[in-house]
Amino acid sequence: MIFSEKVASEVARSLLQIKAIKLQPTNPFTWASGVKSPIYCDNRKILSYPDIRSYVKSQLAVSINEKFEKPDVIAGVATGGIAHGALVAEEMGLPFVYIRSNVKAHGLNNMIEGELVQGKKVVVVEDLVSTGGSSLKAVDAIRAENCQVLGMTAIFTYGFDIAKENFEKSDCELVTLSHYDILIQEALKENYIEEKDFELLQTWRKNPGWIKLES
Repeated sequence: MIFSEKVASEVARSLLQIKAIKLQPTNPFTWASGVKSPIYCDNRKILSYPDIRSYVKSQLAVSINEKFEKPDVIAGVATGGIAHGALVAEEMGLPFVYIRSNVKAHGLNNMIEGELVQGKKVVVVEDLVSTGGSSLKAVDAIRAENCQVLGMTAIFTYGFDIAKENFEKSDCELVTLSHYDILIQEALKENYIEEKDFELLQTWRKNPGWIKLES
């Protein structure tokens, strides 16, 4: 679910402006999974731009206040969601924890860092949702501590069908500030891409992993 069409467009323009999201339809990026992708997203760049950082922080907080029951704790997902989650927790005056991608290999073998008391209501903050796998792993870790996950808010999602299915199976509501479809519309409007690129990007969105390159 997109929090707000207006916010989605504003966030998309900002991400394009600071090159937190790059579009290269004819010279695709290679993701860690080996998938060829015309888009690369690094929302950590937001942290270097105070005005955009402040806007994203405030809108994440507003999305939580409007879409979820009031949480007791904000949780960030390692690594991209940690800083943004901490900013949101500060904005809302709430405790903060973060969830590792894997159990700590030494010491207390923690998966969750910070103090999370059983029975607390938690909203998870992510910077980016692709398939939802790593994000929902964090949700499972919180639930394993006998806490209630009210939902997740994220800055951006590719909107893959598999992600929607995964969140539904996990019974976790996802609210995002922006979305791939809105992003490429804004990219075309602001002349970051051409019409032919827009069509290719739409095709890739429907069939991730496949991309046709010009000879």
